[in-house]
Amino acid sequence: MAFQNVTIAGTGVLGSQIAYQTALNGFNVTAYDRNPDTAKKRVSALKTSYQNDLGLSDDEFNAGLSRLSFTADLAEAVKDADYVIEALPENLEIKEEFYKQLSKLAPEKTIFAGNSSTMVPSQLVKFVDRPAKFLHMHFANKIWKCNVAEIMGTEQTDPAVFQEVVDFAHAIKMVPIPLHKEQPGYVLNSLLIPFVISAMALWVKGVADPQTVDKDWMISTGSPVGPFMMLDDVGLRTVWNIVTNLYESRHQEIFKVIADRLKEMIDAGHEGLESGQGFYHYPNPEFADPDFLKK
Repeated sequence: MAFQNVTIAGTGVLGSQIAYQTALNGFNVTAYDRNPDTAKKRVSALKTSYQNDLGLSDDEFNAGLSRLSFTADLAEAVKDADYVIEALPENLEIKEEFYKQLSKLAPEKTIFAGNSSTMVPSQLVKFVDRPAKFLHMHFANKIWKCNVAEIMGTEQTDPAVFQEVVDFAHAIKMVPIPLHKEQPGYVLNSLLIPFVISAMALWVKGVADPQTVDKDWMISTGSPVGPFMMLDDVGLRTVWNIVTNLYESRHQEIFKVIADRLKEMIDAGHEGLESGQGFYHYPNPEFADPDFLKK
C-alpha cells in the first residue's frame, strides 16, 4: 500500500467515520478541523457502534484512536500527507478556499480526494494544482458496515492514481465501486436523493407527517428504516446543504420550500440524531417503540 499518512479534512458525521475507519486499519491519520476538541468527541462517540456492530473490544477500539491525531492547523495536518480526503460542508466557496490553500501547503506527492455528495470532480479540479492527482471518493453513512467507496475521477486523473485509491479502499475494508464517467450523486445518491426528496415533499406539502411516511415505507417494503430516519442519521445540516445546492442548480420551487423548512428546524437546534432531536427525539426515538409499525 503506497499510502501511510492520511489526512481527513472535516470531521462531521461522515468525516469522523472516515478518519476512524482509516486509523483502525493501520494508517496514521490526522483529522483537520477548526474545533479539534469537538472532532475528538465525535470520533470517540463511535465506540458504541463499532463495538455493537463489529464486536471490537475496548483495546481494539483504543488501538484505532492511538493512530489518530487532531489539529486546527492545515499546514500541520498535511505536511507529510500521502492522501487527503476532503469532507467539508457542501458549499462550493468553502471547498474552493480549502483546495487553493491545500494546493499551496501539501507536498508534491499528496493525492487529493473529495467526498462531496452533490458535486462532481470537474467542478472542483479547477481549484487544485495537481489535476492528475485529484478524484472523488464517496462513502455511505455508517461506513464500518455500509462499506462501499464510490471512486470517480476526471479525464485528467492519472489511471495509476485511480488504482492507488482503489487499493486504499480495499485496505480500509471498503468495497470499491469504480465509476467510469462523472455522475452527480454517484450511484448511491442518484438513487437515494430523489427518494428522500420525494419523502420531504410529502411532508412540506402537508400530505403526511414524517412518522406516517416512514411507517408506510417500512410496512409496504419491509425496509428496516424510513426516509426520515435516514435524514436524522445523516444530519439535517448536511441535508439542508444538499437541497440548497439542488435549488441553486435546478431552480425548482419545491427545493426552496424544503430547504426553508429544514432551516427552521436547524435554527431551533433540531439537527437530527447528533443534536438529540430532528424528525424524532433521541436517545429514545419514537420508532424504537415496539408498536411503532402497528399504530
